[in-house]
Formats: sequence, structure tokens, C-alpha cells
Amino acid sequence: MSSEAGPGIPAAPVLGNLERAFINRYQGDFPLVERPFALVAQELGTDEVRLISLIQELLASGLLSRFGPLFDAERLGGRFTLAAMAVPEADFERVAAQLAALPEVAHNYRRDHALNMWCVLATSSEELLRQALAHIQDLTGLEVLDFPKLAEYHLGFWLQLEANGGLSMRRWVRSPTASPAPLDALDRGLVAATQGGLPLVAAPYAEIASRLGQSPATVLDRLAALLAQGAIRRIGAVPNHYRLGLRGNGMTVWDIEDEAVDRLGAEIGALEGVSHCYRRPRRLPRWPYNLFAMLHGRDRAEVRAAAARVQDLVADHCQGHEVLFSAAVLKKTGLRFQPQETL
Repeated sequence: MSSEAGPGIPAAPVLGNLERAFINRYQGDFPLVERPFALVAQELGTDEVRLISLIQELLASGLLSRFGPLFDAERLGGRFTLAAMAVPEADFERVAAQLAALPEVAHNYRRDHALNMWCVLATSSEELLRQALAHIQDLTGLEVLDFPKLAEYHLGFWLQLEANGGLSMRRWVRSPTASPAPLDALDRGLVAATQGGLPLVAAPYAEIASRLGQSPATVLDRLAALLAQGAIRRIGAVPNHYRLGLRGNGMTVWDIEDEAVDRLGAEIGALEGVSHCYRRPRRLPRWPYNLFAMLHGRDRAEVRAAAARVQDLVADHCQGHEVLFSAAVLKKTGLRFQPQETL
């Protein structure tokens, strides 16, 4: 369990030129070729062995959360949701450990709010998602508030590391995609084989092909198809933005007039510093907010300034808002599930 800020977190590192160039360039667009590390190494002015070793070091140090495909659970036929609980302090460590042990829990955060534990759940079906939510409630003995996504206005950012140790966020917008096709056994095998990351070997796609009893060309073609369909959002490095210095992270929530929420959600999603922006259901009387926007900055002051800009934007249509700052990362593994045979 790691604290987001304060003495429990080391100072943001000043990376070498090669590490910085790799992270800045390859948070996506990692090549689908037989020897991808050799191709990337040539571009970055190093060699294949050194590049693979560098990625291993970045993963081991926690500066990268993972390396490989980022899947879209919905386009794979799965389901996911955001859930929240008010956990008494005396039970917090116990509940965090219980959720950390559940494979359905992809992310879990402590936030500064009465609802102090927020997790993302991913499963291969709506039925399994409902079962997972009920299981958490039974396991913990606590009420679980469920906030499924009703509309998506923006998702994604690209972290840019500067030579002086500074950093910034660059907007990342997914390219238009083909319509998703039904998954077959090979697709399901590829998800299972790569959702934990790509093998860090010279020919990673051949390694995956060997595990699945396929040819490397077949695996490359199928990964390219999943990428074109949006089932894979992108392939590359996933930086740990907390460890790299983006310490201000606030989930802002807004009570927006229903007739204005889609227009304003799109405008908020287009702002710099916004990584996620969704419409989610209210849970009255406890929770009046229907628009969620995740804001990032180097510290909380930057996040508050960004929230003030959002407030100016929505002022005529907003009945209230809050900023829930991330206080600790309790679990962050990414979405892990096995798509079902029939979806």
C-alpha cells in the first residue's frame, strides 16, 4: 500500500535521457513486428538487450505500472463499474486487504471523503459484475454504492517527462475504430496471455504464439485487428504517474442539470489536465452528483485551480460539487478478466 504524497513516497526521479525518451514516446504505438524491441532500440539510439533491461528496471522500480496492451473491457464484451464505500478507520486496513485479494478489483484508492474507498471492478458479464458487488458487500459488511458509466466524454492522457525533472500531461484521443467483432477462442487466449503485460524477450509475439499454439504472423494480425476495433486501446508503457511526480490527483464530482450534462461533459473532457470524464448515476439522497472528472496536477493546488476552471465553465448549470483527493493507492493492477465463450 503506497501513499500518494508525503514522506512515504520518494521524490520524483530525474530519469536519464534514454528512460525519458522511451516513456515519452512509447505509452502507445509499440510496434507489431517480429522484433519490436530491436526496432524501438534503433529509433532511440540503443540496442535491443539494453532496452529490454531498461523496461525491466522501470517495472521493478515501480516507475512503470505495466507494459503491454491496455484493453477496453466493454469492447471485449465485459462490464466494469466504479464503486464506493464508507469504511470506518478501524476496519480500513482489513477491507483494503479483502479487496486487494479479489481478481475483479482492478484499482482501489483511498480518497479524502466520507466515502473513503473507491474501486473499479471488471468482469466478463453483467451477471458476474452484480455478483462481485454483492460479494464485496457480504464480505465487508458495508454498503457498496455502484456508479456505472452512463456516458463517456473523455478517457486518456499521455505523460510527458522533461529533462529538468518536470512533467506535463498531453491529451490522448483514441483514433476512430472499426466496429468490434465477436471474440473467438484466439482472441480470448490473447487477452489471457497479455493482460498482465508483454513478455520481455526479443520476440514477444512469437513467445505468445508459442503459448497459444499459433504462428507469430497470426498473433500479430489478430492483435492488429483488436487494436483497430478498439478492444485494445493502445500498446505500450503505462507510467506510474504518482511515482513520476504527478502527485495532485482529484476526482471532481458535479451536480449538473440533466439537460446540460452531455454538452458540459464534452467541454470538460476537452480541458487540459482531465484524464477521465464520465456521466454516472446519482444515488440520492446520499450522492447528488452525476458528472465525474478526474483532474491531475503536480500538487493539490494545481488540481484546485483546474477545478476552479471547471466551476467557471459549469456555473450556470451546477448545483454543487466536491473534489475527492486521492490519498493512497490501495491496488492498481489494471483490468484483468477472462472473456466468456458467449458474450
